[in-house]
Amino acid sequence: MTNDIKEFRDGIFALRTRRFGTVAELMIESLYHFAESQNQFHDRYDKVNQQKIEIKFSTVMKENEEIINRLNVIDQCKKANLANRALNSTEIDSFDFDCNIQQVKPLEFDILYYGLFFADRIVIFKVHANEVSRCPGYSDKQHKGNQGEGQFHLNRNNLHYHMQHHFVQWLTYEELYALFCRL
Repeated sequence: MTNDIKEFRDGIFALRTRRFGTVAELMIESLYHFAESQNQFHDRYDKVNQQKIEIKFSTVMKENEEIINRLNVIDQCKKANLANRALNSTEIDSFDFDCNIQQVKPLEFDILYYGLFFADRIVIFKVHANEVSRCPGYSDKQHKGNQGEGQFHLNRNNLHYHMQHHFVQWLTYEELYALFCRL
């Protein structure tokens, strides 16, 4: 991985919430030639198939080995960097990780593109709205009072299910960088 690509990848891992989500949305839009959304309830629109597209991604980090407390707070902060915690796709069976695909509202979209940013590459999955509830661990009880909103987790216990049933493609950071250079 060149220095430019490493800096690009590290920057993606440093982004939080909306900014990270925008990167994932631009990636999926560019890969599959989707249009802007028709309203604020979904992320993109597939004009060819006339489908509303939702996009949810997460970065993959090794699970923390210790809970932060008064005795280890400084040490735990020092260890919380990307070099120590980012997980390669080849390590999925060696380390625990837990990625939450959240605020999923199946009534608002037709297709959900979701996936994981590993340290070495990105995996993309796709599921139809009517199949989301069958994802292992899906819960429609994310927030009290939020009807029609749910979540599911991707982790080493269920990632093989997603690979077998919903896998679309792998994408390297070099490929993503080149894709964004063409925007």
